[in-house]
Amino acid sequence: MKLHDLRPNPGAKKERKRVGRGIAAGQGKTAGRGTKGQGARSGEGGHLYRQGGNLPFFRRLPFMRGVGFTPIHRIEYNEVNLDQLAKAFPPHAEITPETLLQARLLRDEKNPVVILGRGEVSVPYKVRVHRISRAARAKIEAAGGSVELIS
Repeated sequence: MKLHDLRPNPGAKKERKRVGRGIAAGQGKTAGRGTKGQGARSGEGGHLYRQGGNLPFFRRLPFMRGVGFTPIHRIEYNEVNLDQLAKAFPPHAEITPETLLQARLLRDEKNPVVILGRGEVSVPYKVRVHRISRAARAKIEAAGGSVELIS
């Protein structure tokens, strides 16, 4: 058997209907399109997203992608500033997401925690969080504290 001998199984392929080829073919004149109207015209049905005056489907969806919209894979952090730590924790306290949750400083306990540098720290803290700004790390370490990142 050679490549030129290969054929599809009998009945596996069907000839396409050739419409508009005369009255004898059975699909002449209007060629199965009926008479007049949008469906009888060439290129009928409008373009792909047209919905006859309704707001097109892709415009009804919420904005998920594109310039100027919220990225869908963005990580949202619980932001805690140094001045909040100073009010909520005594000196030498260990600060973790759990202790921040008990102190009611977190908006959503499922989100990771970031410490930001607003405010001053005068007492040492042992901080274990997911992320910390450079300014906050410098202030905590200058006060004698330590910083450890959670992966």
